[in-house]
Amino acid sequence: MPNLVLVRHGQSEWNLQNRFTGWVDVNLTEEGEAQARKAGVLMKAAGFTPAHAFSSMLTRAIRTANIALAQMGLSWVPLDKSWRLNERHYGALTGLDKAETIKKHGEDQVKIWRRSYDTPPPALDDGDERHPRFDTRYSGLPGTDLPATESLATTLVRVQPYWYGEIATRLKKGEDILIAAHGNSLRAIVKLLFNVSPDDILKIEIPTGNPLLIELDEDLKPVAVRYLDADRAQALPALP
Repeated sequence: MPNLVLVRHGQSEWNLQNRFTGWVDVNLTEEGEAQARKAGVLMKAAGFTPAHAFSSMLTRAIRTANIALAQMGLSWVPLDKSWRLNERHYGALTGLDKAETIKKHGEDQVKIWRRSYDTPPPALDDGDERHPRFDTRYSGLPGTDLPATESLATTLVRVQPYWYGEIATRLKKGEDILIAAHGNSLRAIVKLLFNVSPDDILKIEIPTGNPLLIELDEDLKPVAVRYLDADRAQALPALP
């Protein structure tokens, strides 16, 4: 039976600064690098040996994957990168301090933008320099693929075809797979795998750098799930 590990990137510079990050390409902190190394140690100790790895197009996820694989002695494992695994786009909130945003807009409104399933933050204007159309790594994509804002629901819409088209096909061949990505793109995968309701998926919070090991049957139905760092574990999705 195939195994899947989901790893949210290690602590980033903007995690530390408590800012809305989304598609902004910030790096790992020293603590984030340490979390990525520990993720590799934990995966190796668990006997997890991925045949293939996937990450987003953002440095913090790519480096988390590479650091963890190097710690496992598996730097040779192929790593595919896709914008479809990027973090949710936070629209006009991008780059703002979360505490200051609460003071400006109120805690209730910010909670809706952050935690509701299908209500996105205000969108960026097309001319805003924070819009992904100004980032050269996405220059080959149709403009219709580049979000000006996203909810978790619309993040799932873009993750889903990549999951079924690229990742699930490898799992069905029996390959063990590592995905290093972001809180919301990984929650989208959890929702797909565990058939989590829109209300319940909002209760799932994946901690940085803590590998979530999911054992799957031949139909890719989860049969077991656990965090490898029990001391930093969060609530687990219920098995379907």
